[in-house]
Amino acid sequence: MNIEKLKDYEAEFLEQYPHGFDDTNFFPTMKTYNPLKLEEFAKDALKKENFQNPNLVVEGFFKVVQKSVFVSLFDKLKLKDMISSLNSYEKDMLSIEIYELLYGKRKEGFEGLVEFLSEYKLAKWTIISVVPYCINRHQDYFIKPTTTKSIIKIFELKDLIYKPKPSFEFYDKYSKALDKMKSSIDKSLSPDNVGFTAFLKVAIETYEDK
Repeated sequence: MNIEKLKDYEAEFLEQYPHGFDDTNFFPTMKTYNPLKLEEFAKDALKKENFQNPNLVVEGFFKVVQKSVFVSLFDKLKLKDMISSLNSYEKDMLSIEIYELLYGKRKEGFEGLVEFLSEYKLAKWTIISVVPYCINRHQDYFIKPTTTKSIIKIFELKDLIYKPKPSFEFYDKYSKALDKMKSSIDKSLSPDNVGFTAFLKVAIETYEDK
């Protein structure tokens, strides 16, 4: 892990934007994005008591994905079609995997959700990771493939090989690497975990070729 490069990027970024993400000159268009509002919606839609009703959980899962700006419209439409095709038993199975991912045995829930969505060609990093992030913005990471591959390469994250099919092993290792990186820089650059990876993305695109 190249912490020295990370610190160099941090210094250059803060020289240009001294207040980090709170700087009025930084990403003015991002002001319309409200992660706290999405977090509140996700926590309500997928609270534990809702899991007594699989239909409610599956609907909540879709609505969280739908409200997220991180998942493509194409994938949202495919997910909508998939959910409308599920019978009661399948919705029950899906709700069990979602529960394990969010509140139970995370590894089993993660892998179970990947297996379930694979049947519909929807086992994508964006769909798998967006709901955990929405509910735990400071603990869980949203995985965007292009950004993830750049971070691994530029900051020399050893023993991490990105693959299109999501795996819990990669997610866990990558999250721990990002946690270490995040703890090494100014808090203003990590308003939440998407904010932190957004900083890394901007830093790479802005400073890497200098």
